[in-house]
Order: sequence, then structure tokens, then C-alpha cells
Amino acid sequence: MEHILYLDGNLTDISWVIETKESVVSQKRKHVEDYKNKITIIQSKYIGLHVALFWGIGTFNIKNEDQVTVKLDEKIIYQQLKNEDKIEDEFIKNKIKFIKNFIKQRKLKVKFEIINSENNLATKILNQRD
Repeated sequence: MEHILYLDGNLTDISWVIETKESVVSQKRKHVEDYKNKITIIQSKYIGLHVALFWGIGTFNIKNEDQVTVKLDEKIIYQQLKNEDKIEDEFIKNKIKFIKNFIKQRKLKVKFEIINSENNLATKILNQRD
């Protein structure tokens, strides 16, 4: 099955949207206290990607060997995930390592695409009031 995954994050929350031809599911979550207001926006978005993939598999919205197109609104994240940029941030290095291992373990066919922020469906979820 094919999926489109949007993600976003800020200093206090993360959000994601997983679209297929049949459905759209979305989530917004608060950061755990260890992260809340202690991480950067980029780090938060990596947490969003990590949690969205893990949640997607755990809820059977994404299954082993599925195709996932990850829509990114940050060029730096795209370049880091494509191994085009050197990464100094240990937190991000660890998130990328986990994400890539998880993709490999679940045999997901993942591609990353750049989008404009205004086209990020997860941003709309993130900005909704609780």
C-alpha cells in the first residue's frame, strides 16, 4: 500500500498525518517532559517522524514492505536524511539512525520529498488549539 506522511513539530508538540487512497489519519501529541521546551524545532520534527512511523506501524496503518512518501518542509532535514549534509547534533544523528534502522527492519520503501510549509497538512493539525 502507498502512504503519504506529513509531519511537524514545535517546542511543545508534534503532529503527523498519514494519507492513503482510502483514509486519512492524524495525530497531535505533547512532547514528553524531557523534551518539552528543551529541543530545537528541527529536533522536534525528527521526533515527529520517528513517532509517526512507529505509531503508523503499531496501529497497522503502515504495514511491513509498504511504500511511504515522507513530505518534508525543511530542506535541512531532507538533506540530512539523504546523507547530503554533515550532522553535528548527536540527538539528530541518533534519531536518523533509529529511523533508518526501523525503515530497514520493516522493509519500508521510503522516499523523501520537499514541500512548501503551507502544503504541510501536519502543520494545520499542530496549530489547532487543544
